Amino acid sequence: MSKALDGIRILDFTHVQSGPTCTQLLAWLGADVIKVEKAGVGDITRQQLRDIPDVDSLYFTMLNHNKRSITLDTKVPSGQAVLEKLIKRCDVLVENFAPGALDRMGFTWERIQALNPAMIVASVKGFGPGPYEDCKVYENVAQCTGGAASTTGFDDGLPLVTGAQIGDSGTGLNLALGIVAALYQRKTTGRGQKVLAAMQDGVLNLCRIKLRDQQRLARDGVMKEYPQYPHGQFGTAVPRAGNASGGGQPGTIVKCKGWETDPNAYLYFVAQAQVWEAICEVIGKPEWLTDPHFSSPATRLPRLTEIFSAVENWTKTLSKFEAMQRLSEHDIPCGPILSMEELMAEPSLRATGTIVEVEHPTRGPYLSVGNPIKMSDSSTEVTRSPLLGEHTDEVLAELGLTVSEVATLRADKAI
Repeated sequence: MSKALDGIRILDFTHVQSGPTCTQLLAWLGADVIKVEKAGVGDITRQQLRDIPDVDSLYFTMLNHNKRSITLDTKVPSGQAVLEKLIKRCDVLVENFAPGALDRMGFTWERIQALNPAMIVASVKGFGPGPYEDCKVYENVAQCTGGAASTTGFDDGLPLVTGAQIGDSGTGLNLALGIVAALYQRKTTGRGQKVLAAMQDGVLNLCRIKLRDQQRLARDGVMKEYPQYPHGQFGTAVPRAGNASGGGQPGTIVKCKGWETDPNAYLYFVAQAQVWEAICEVIGKPEWLTDPHFSSPATRLPRLTEIFSAVENWTKTLSKFEAMQRLSEHDIPCGPILSMEELMAEPSLRATGTIVEVEHPTRGPYLSVGNPIKMSDSSTEVTRSPLLGEHTDEVLAELGLTVSEVATLRADKAI
């Protein structure tokens, strides 16, 4: 079966997480991704958080599936000559260098366009144009500067970052979409273009409901679905709301049987208005159906603490899976808190390729995430990450370099 991006060549100058997330997704969709690394070192994540000495870390292997690796020193003339050939041959150059690094290498946008007018240059940066555009950014910095941390956690505690990599991996997904859009537009224009995905922008995009709430708060001075209502105080900025739902349906996390010893024996419960009658029947509160204090979503809002306490008294008698089963029978929205251990063992995620087992020549078998995008006519086979420089000779041969030219590159320590 053909792949969606068959025939597209990606020149991958990315490292760590945001850029590799983008290029791995493109590789899963069928693009030929050539990862360019420094000889003897490679992507820094090859060495970070190693669990096996002198073996590529899981950090690296899980972000670089389906790619080819070449080593190349672009600071020496012979290495620059190879890079020129690669630019002429490839469709997209992806980078997440520090601001201005590509220019300092001598490959400005103008030079790249002169070499290949159809080339798309895609970049991940911490910030877009503005006062912070030259600042270095990591995952948690992006979460803090993009609005996520200020609105995560409980009102009486510190701002919190989330374990979901919304700054790095989230921005990599945005960049991949931008690249695919640029490739599509190129079919009409014949021209390449620059694509930028800033991490602050990506996090803020994912926090859009909080930007919505900021404007509501400025207008009304209160947000009735937040746990601060009716007895707490609202300031001028959107507060942290604990586990309250960000939508119009009140929700929270409740304890389930075994919570005293199991840190994940919890369930997220949504008190959806459409199934209020079923909720009352399931948790043993039929009297609420005729009580005017619980007769409408508006009258229930000031009493959410009482409602969720009653729900929790019921859920604590059941495991989180039993509670989910009972609630789902009545279309009551809920979901168990699933640990990484539980997700790794879930057969359905293996069956769909969401979690995959991959063989590695030095690491052996390991588990990784698979392609989250499922396409009926472009299936994904997850292959292992490349060893450092594993495909250097192969790629140089494809570029038409002779044996003597390759020998010169080795003598120059360019590869």
